[in-house]
Amino acid sequence: MGTRWRIRKRTFAHVLTVDPDHQAAYARAAATDQPLCVLTFRSPGDEIAGLIAGGHPFFKPGWGADVVGMVLDNGVDWDEVAELLTESYCVLAPKRLAALVDRPFELG
Repeated sequence: MGTRWRIRKRTFAHVLTVDPDHQAAYARAAATDQPLCVLTFRSPGDEIAGLIAGGHPFFKPGWGADVVGMVLDNGVDWDEVAELLTESYCVLAPKRLAALVDRPFELG
């Protein structure tokens, strides 16, 4: 279901349309009873609490200590999605590959 992006057989991003009748775990995590599009990704440990505390569009799926969910609705900030997916890749990528990633949004 949906589309997954992987590095070394581990998923760093997964996008899918959640149908509460078929993906009950996702629907509970996203607190929805209607179909919606969600993205799950990996986040560095020090950023997870801040993302989740901000509420919508972020949520904690309940699996994977470093997994965060995001509702993709009309208000999505695609620059933020690009940043989050880049970081997610770097969380799982070997250090050698992560070092090659251009991250213009990083400070310092």
